[in-house]
Amino acid sequence: MPGVHRHAPGASARLAASVEENHMSNYLLCSNPIQGHVAPIIAIARDLVERGHTVTVLTGSRFRDAVEATGAAHRSLGGIADYDDREMQDHLPDRDRYRGIAKLQYDVQTIFIRTVPDQFAAVESAIEECAPDAILVEAAFAGVLPLLLDGRRGVVTHPPVLAVGVLPFSQSSADVAPYGLGLLPRPGVLGRVRNRLLNVLVQRIAFRATQRLANELMHSLGRPSLPSFVLDLSRVHERFLQLGPSGFEPPRRDLTPTVRFVGTVLPPAPATGPLPEWWAELDGSRAVVHVTQGTIDNKDLDRLIGPTLAGLADRDVLVVVSTGGRPVAELGELPANARAAEFLPYDLLMTKTDVFITNAGYGGTQFALSHGVPIVAAGDTEDKPEVSMRVEWSGVGVNLRTGTPTAEAVRDGVDRVLADASFTDRAQELADAIAGYDTFGLIEGELEAAVLAHESRMPAAAPAE
Repeated sequence: MPGVHRHAPGASARLAASVEENHMSNYLLCSNPIQGHVAPIIAIARDLVERGHTVTVLTGSRFRDAVEATGAAHRSLGGIADYDDREMQDHLPDRDRYRGIAKLQYDVQTIFIRTVPDQFAAVESAIEECAPDAILVEAAFAGVLPLLLDGRRGVVTHPPVLAVGVLPFSQSSADVAPYGLGLLPRPGVLGRVRNRLLNVLVQRIAFRATQRLANELMHSLGRPSLPSFVLDLSRVHERFLQLGPSGFEPPRRDLTPTVRFVGTVLPPAPATGPLPEWWAELDGSRAVVHVTQGTIDNKDLDRLIGPTLAGLADRDVLVVVSTGGRPVAELGELPANARAAEFLPYDLLMTKTDVFITNAGYGGTQFALSHGVPIVAAGDTEDKPEVSMRVEWSGVGVNLRTGTPTAEAVRDGVDRVLADASFTDRAQELADAIAGYDTFGLIEGELEAAVLAHESRMPAAAPAE
């Protein structure tokens, strides 16, 4: 069974024991204004507030109500950093011109790098006005890079900065292919040679313009060039807390020692109103197959939902569709074995689901795994090839290796998962592993340990005259 970076039992208890009793802190949490990035940050904010800490969340203006509902304060990003992820086509007008890793590079440049000056201005303002004891950012929030570069030069005038990985873990290694290619690990010497060559190709050629853009922005802010590849920011944070079980991640023998796997953050299920009238049909009399394209990549429901409905129309299963907010009428006439709603309560649905068909969003995949549900993954944009690869590598499901599968491919994938109990067994193993993490306790412990370590390094205040 694949699995690495084993989580040491009792680690959270040892961390908590190192923290002064009743030591409440003031934290600044930062996120790009993208639902899948913000949701875990908001869940962490809620937990920290409930533990008695003071929390401010810096993210897009559209998330104000969701942040304030946790008891945390909200601060809005400004300029081009405050975009609306529900209208991504307005911010990525040329995206359809690119494919594969070129599309990933376009996304990284436009969403995560060009926004850095506005993000950094907001971070500086928040530090000045909120005086946080520590900063926790989601891993793609690059607006703290100038602070981290100051720290590498020995100029530490800012609080400790930690990151939480809300996407598949990204760190170049001789043991894995470059991030974005979605290639399975290849064992042995030939695999390591392949990875080294591909890493050189991606870093020095494919992502040369992206690296140059990032460095130019750092220079414009009075900082030096990045010390590592632009997708290796996990190397520069003081602590990098990767969400998800370690068994979902291919092993790296050269993994940076500052990385910790802390389990899965499951945001509370949003209120979706009354259950649909067909809910009682989820009674276990036939296998339930759930399919969704999430809430962003759902403009064209024929990418995945359409082929699923067509491919499974003659199967003795109940197909449950969530359109992610799109009108159900856009699906047209449903097959006799299909039911649909705009939104469904995942905390209830996943307990009744036998197979989850997804376009491989990281959050939805982790939610399914936390309930031991095997997966059919069909992702080909953003980080989704990496999620799909991990589904295959970890043995929890089938990777269709495309974002627009045929009806036959979907049917074959579902048939394979239902016929082979090893997929469910492996998904349940990861569910058990996820349940073994005290995720919120680990995050609080790492934050508090960073605060205490920072305080111990600060020079003593001069005595009052």
